[in-house]
Amino acid sequence: MKNIINLIVEQNSDKKRIDSFIFEKCSQLSRTRIKNLILDNRLKINGKINQSPSKKIKIRDSISLEIPEPKKTSLKPFSFKLDIVYQDNDLIVINKPAGISMHPGPGNYDNTIVNALINYEKMKLSNIGDELRPGIIHRIDKDTSGLVVIAKNNFSHENISKQFSEHSIDRVYNALLWGKLRPQSGTIETFITRSSKNRQMMDVSFTKGKKAITNYKTLKVFEGKNIPTMSLVECKLETGRTHQIRVHMNYKGNQIVGDKKYKKKYKKLKNVNEEIDKVVLKLNRQFLHAKILGFNHPRTEKKLFFESNLPEDLKKIINVLEKPN
Repeated sequence: MKNIINLIVEQNSDKKRIDSFIFEKCSQLSRTRIKNLILDNRLKINGKINQSPSKKIKIRDSISLEIPEPKKTSLKPFSFKLDIVYQDNDLIVINKPAGISMHPGPGNYDNTIVNALINYEKMKLSNIGDELRPGIIHRIDKDTSGLVVIAKNNFSHENISKQFSEHSIDRVYNALLWGKLRPQSGTIETFITRSSKNRQMMDVSFTKGKKAITNYKTLKVFEGKNIPTMSLVECKLETGRTHQIRVHMNYKGNQIVGDKKYKKKYKKLKNVNEEIDKVVLKLNRQFLHAKILGFNHPRTEKKLFFESNLPEDLKKIINVLEKPN
């Protein structure tokens, strides 16, 4: 059944954006959910459909927001061993390996984390979003490994989505970069927008796009006579934009080792330790791992905190780099 939310604009909300007004009044809805409902013709102001999330409202405006019945999904189960870190009746946290996409999309509709979750004990997932993305609150790239939280019901999905939109989630990544960051720790704050040259890539912008903030610090610099200079870095996200760390490191001029999209293919380097050359050449993914994930449980409000060690393929590179030259 459809659910209709009806609101009247009071004096203290005059000239506010409609999406901000609804977000304040409806604690169960995330900003992203509100925006998508507005763009999907689900909002009426004084009886007329409004498609602009930034529309300014006036005193005594009558607001009506329709929340439609969730769509039913018809996705194929995929037999894939999930590395489950935690689960209860509301959510599941998995340690995703590199090489598998989070959800179906062009070119791959069957062999994804979503398909594997559907196969796992016929798990029920939230269904308030895209019908191809049940349960998916946030994503990490196909060739990134690490921690991801998935919602088993709509209550959890809305609650955790709201924490993401309020930037209260703890998200920390490890990355291995070419060269040394200057300064070796700091904050990168820009906008990120889709590249005008390649729609599959993102670019830093200072005039348009979505605000993106990455706090970083260098954990260790690897340099010597027979090794290329590389830096192991910790990145803490304040925002979660598409390819955010990859784009920000590329912007700094220190691309992530193994990143095929934002770095040219690695070629054999001269005068480099052969073992190092071999492990880097064999890496068929970017050296990026979602190490820490922390958030409040949607039902108990208890803080949940998870940490994941580097997977073997990445650990192997660090072990080789740490050997005496």
